[in-house]
Amino acid sequence: MALGPFLLLSAVALVLATAGAILLGEIAVTPRDVTRTLANRILGLDLEVDPIREGIIWHYRLSRAAVAICVGAALAVCGTVLQALLRNPLAEPYLLGISAGASTGAVTVIVLALGAGALSVSAGAFVGATVAILFVAILVRETGGGTERIILAGIAGSQLFNAVTSFIVTSSANAEQTQGILFWLLGSLGSIRWPDAWLSFPIMVIGLAICLYRSRALDAFAFGEDAAASLGVDVARVRLELFAVTAFLTATVVSMVGAVGFVGLVIPHATRFLVGPAHGRLILASALAGGVFMVAADVLSRIVLPGQVLPIGVITALFGAPAFAAILWQSRRGR
Repeated sequence: MALGPFLLLSAVALVLATAGAILLGEIAVTPRDVTRTLANRILGLDLEVDPIREGIIWHYRLSRAAVAICVGAALAVCGTVLQALLRNPLAEPYLLGISAGASTGAVTVIVLALGAGALSVSAGAFVGATVAILFVAILVRETGGGTERIILAGIAGSQLFNAVTSFIVTSSANAEQTQGILFWLLGSLGSIRWPDAWLSFPIMVIGLAICLYRSRALDAFAFGEDAAASLGVDVARVRLELFAVTAFLTATVVSMVGAVGFVGLVIPHATRFLVGPAHGRLILASALAGGVFMVAADVLSRIVLPGQVLPIGVITALFGAPAFAAILWQSRRGR
């Protein structure tokens, strides 16, 4: 499929998914409520609308949809970049141990009240993700670097921080804390508000811009680091820059919504199948597709079980795992 039609279809799908995210939920709102709320909030009008519904639309559902778009786009772009840098089709944003470190930070704040309440769960998660990034970076440097070392260091970091998380939960958490931790670890947009959107949007845009700027270098990486170097790519610099960008994007995402799986793994493969492997097209297409997927998953997480909100990671796994299996099957048939 050409890039133009794909982007148009993705934009339409994103608008429809966002409309569904605003309209659907346990409390019913009408399109009239939505248009009046948007007119009041954006244009400064004073149209009559129920205050409760206005609050639900603006403060809860619209902000949640905005962050879901940014989260989905960021994870999909990170997966696309890492699969190219590592030349590994199974590479995804949590490969470097960032999710495990963020989980340890969040659990430490929840269970041990680190900082005597001065740190929020999101702040603790970001600190944990940063520590994980530094651990993996030091391990890679001390062991000589290289793609295989990076993957192995990420696995080692994940296992270490997962073990620390399990130890804290089993030794210190009560039943209520354990339930909250489990829900957070599976991904949740329940606590998202507009400040999170104002933070996530510029970070996602800057990260996307840097990755698009390096799209030609990523095309060269497809032939190996030696080939990329022969084409004039500063391999060490580009790799360090893009690893830093993906790590920061992933840390930001996990600190806000927890570990949401399969987005960064499935979306790049699906969009590559539709628009081709050229990264100038693939990165932008993945960002849009990731946003659509996350918003749709969030809507489903709120309506599948009446009166109950599922962790969004459950929805992404339920749809992502079969989709990934189908992509693998299709690629096998295409050989």
